[in-house]
Amino acid sequence: MDPYARCPSGSRSRDAVVAPSPIGSPDPRAQRLLDSLTPDERLALLSGGTPFWAGMLDIAVADASHRHPWPAAVVPRAGLAGLQFVDGPRGVVLAGGATTFPVPIARGASWDSDLEERIGEAIAQEARSFGANWVAAVCVNLLRHPGWGRAQETYGEDPVLLGALGSACTRGLQRHSIACVKHFALNSIDSSRFLVDIQLSRRVLHELYLPHFRDCVAAGAGSVMCSYNRVNGVWCAQNRELLTTILKTRWGFQGFVVSDFIFGVRDGVAALRAGLDLEMPFRMIFEGCLEEALRAGTVSMARVDDAALRLLRPQLAVPPGPYPASLRGCAAHRALAREAATKSIVLLKNSQAVLPFRGLGSLAVIGGLASVANLGDRGSSDTRPVPGSVVTPLAGLQAADPLLQVRHADGGDPAAAARLAAASDAAVVVVGLDWRQEGEHIHPGDLAPILREMPAPDPLQTWLGSQRLRPFWRPVAALAASVTQFASARTGGDFSAGDRTELALPPADEALILAVAAANPRTVVVLMGGGAILCERWRHQVNAILLLWYPGQEGGTALADVLLGTVAPSGRMPFAVPTSADHLPPFEPRAERVVYDLWHGYRRLRRQGHPAAFPFGFGLSYSTFDHGDLQAALLPGALQVSVTVTNRGPLAAAEVVQVYAEPPGAVVERPARMLVGFQRLPLEPGEHHRLTLAIPLRHLAYFDDSADGFRLEAGLHRVVVARHADAEGLAVAVQCEARLLGP
Repeated sequence: MDPYARCPSGSRSRDAVVAPSPIGSPDPRAQRLLDSLTPDERLALLSGGTPFWAGMLDIAVADASHRHPWPAAVVPRAGLAGLQFVDGPRGVVLAGGATTFPVPIARGASWDSDLEERIGEAIAQEARSFGANWVAAVCVNLLRHPGWGRAQETYGEDPVLLGALGSACTRGLQRHSIACVKHFALNSIDSSRFLVDIQLSRRVLHELYLPHFRDCVAAGAGSVMCSYNRVNGVWCAQNRELLTTILKTRWGFQGFVVSDFIFGVRDGVAALRAGLDLEMPFRMIFEGCLEEALRAGTVSMARVDDAALRLLRPQLAVPPGPYPASLRGCAAHRALAREAATKSIVLLKNSQAVLPFRGLGSLAVIGGLASVANLGDRGSSDTRPVPGSVVTPLAGLQAADPLLQVRHADGGDPAAAARLAAASDAAVVVVGLDWRQEGEHIHPGDLAPILREMPAPDPLQTWLGSQRLRPFWRPVAALAASVTQFASARTGGDFSAGDRTELALPPADEALILAVAAANPRTVVVLMGGGAILCERWRHQVNAILLLWYPGQEGGTALADVLLGTVAPSGRMPFAVPTSADHLPPFEPRAERVVYDLWHGYRRLRRQGHPAAFPFGFGLSYSTFDHGDLQAALLPGALQVSVTVTNRGPLAAAEVVQVYAEPPGAVVERPARMLVGFQRLPLEPGEHHRLTLAIPLRHLAYFDDSADGFRLEAGLHRVVVARHADAEGLAVAVQCEARLLGP
């Protein structure tokens, strides 16, 4: 399905796009432009283009983040239009008809890198139609615990899966814009993101939590956004090891590093010296301290120039516009959203061949979520599709077959819902999560330390001058911070949305499922949400379970495609769902200090001997597949794995070929099994294909802290092609010699 096949006139075909020069390539234009700027203009590049108080008022009363891009590095005198930022993990967040795609965790379930690259390109095109050229659509934070409120914004729990999809989205975005990869690093708790300190070893950092960021940098990302939290005691925006030693020096990143918005910078001098290049979206901490720091010599003009040059190069590499508004929600992009929603659906259970539905005359659709637009949380990734443009599950099923009688009940009365199900040929129960149960979260009390640094209103600064005003303004800011802290303590804070510690459905939803399933054995439970949903109290009493996620604006059509058998389900779980929350890592949303180790997700479950309810990589199909003739051989820098895959079923379907490694583990403790490569493979009925994958040896290695690099362990490495992380699969052994692979 070509996302540009039906784009309106004026859009670019993929083949016609001239890719921008690599971000790090020498660009004499950028150096000449920098040389033409005054010292004050260079310093001004490093702060967002919006005054603090005007920007906060714009957010409070005008819904600014959904109305216009946020500017930075604008120099009208030099003809520099600057950076124009929009968020976009599930589509451009600005109101005006942009396409809403399934959330990233759903796209992670597709295991389709090519699809993700096309989505990245479509989002970038639509962003350009709004005048934006910088898009924060790549969230690759590792899902350490599936109760994380922003689980929906990332691709899953494994660094190889994250790296493949994040780098694909990056490549697509960079064709038309500057990709912003976030949040660097260790951002995986939302309710304490402004205060938590993540403690971990260098091995855990490099082996689990950084490889996917490195993949995005290698794919050409023009910018990286810091996270709010601390890592080993140091705030990320002023963490020199992360920003300079690792990102800029070890990985050779030539783009720019930006703070997370508003509250990302604590100490401006420390942040600039550590490697932060831009504070967004307001003129705030940097503006209040860097000019004085330059005079005092605590920061150098060379560091300012380095940051400024990093901000100029990506802008000059962006292809010129304009891009027409007709790109927004065009037929091709909506078709792409439908394709993504269809490929992301995971069939978790299908006893007695309940699905696909055949020969139905009547269908009961039950549940309040069946008839509403349930697109994800209402934080920074919230999109604003045109009213009436979202296809709900109910609407999708009603439109799919004019001969099918579809009747709806909201499920508020389980007995009435059961009667409707009993009177129908089959039933679909749509339950799960929405923005009220999970999502981005701000705890007001955590903002008090940062509010002490807020600048004085611009008119006062103009009247008195910032230097003269500062001693008088600081007590006012401190008082505002104290009032915020006191009010938060008295009210207990705002704990709406955020992280989840209760992973099961509400009792009322579980009672509804059991009542309907008892009334009609042809009941399918459709789960919506972004994080894990534990199903232990009811999954053995129903015959079919399907995971729809937050499926974007074409989700209802995609659901109908799968339920009615137009398309075979092909999604695979991007994280493991346990049988008990006790099998997950400890998770305290308001923790101020957390220690991260190597063990989470499927790695932890296997180590502890707990079978998953739904393993990582698991997903059923309407077809069956055979794997055969597995071969593996070492090449310079890679492991080549070949396997023959055959579709034995009567339907066209896609298999996700997953390659796992089981390392010797004689030198250091290693995961018993870990994903090292994968490929989505569509096959016609009876078709077979010989698939060959080149897997980087780094995926098989561990990080040796003493050698400051990745080391391939000597001995037999068992290579397994399996349908999910817990499956026995097809295996072959490969003998490896010890080898240091580099940093």
